[in-house]
Amino acid sequence: MNMTTAPKRPPQSRTGLTDTGVKKAADKSARTRAREFALQALYQHLVGRNQADAIDAFTRDLVGFHKADAVHFDALLHGCIEDADALDAAILPLLDRKMNEISPVEHAVLWIGAYEMQHCPDVPWRVILNECIELAKAFGGTDGHKWVNGVLNRLAPSLRPAEVASDKAR
Repeated sequence: MNMTTAPKRPPQSRTGLTDTGVKKAADKSARTRAREFALQALYQHLVGRNQADAIDAFTRDLVGFHKADAVHFDALLHGCIEDADALDAAILPLLDRKMNEISPVEHAVLWIGAYEMQHCPDVPWRVILNECIELAKAFGGTDGHKWVNGVLNRLAPSLRPAEVASDKAR
């Protein structure tokens, strides 16, 4: 029996990225971790219609949560669920399809981006955009990050007009 072996992968470099281009866990900030846990929690809400308090309790027991910014996680989880209708209203006109046709992962990433642009003025809009693109790359479909990028780029001028104008002027 002639079995072929899978080609060996080269060892990962020490650049802070895995061989798939995702940040290594040790290199992630507490806010990045909070966004990842919030994305998973919002997914539970969108798919399972689970209540925020139950999701919150479950998520806090997950491995690695202690390294996340718990305050930012709280703001994202509870804020996105409480503001869901307003967030969807801001996002919907920018979509090329109906809301029920987007994946729950991309829906949650868009909520996070829109919520942070509205309620977290301490986070630059470009940081929010980049973080959401990375979330979509790590958890979403193959090209979902490109779509998320396009939607949030069109949303930013209405939510952060001065900041976006200042960036474009440079």
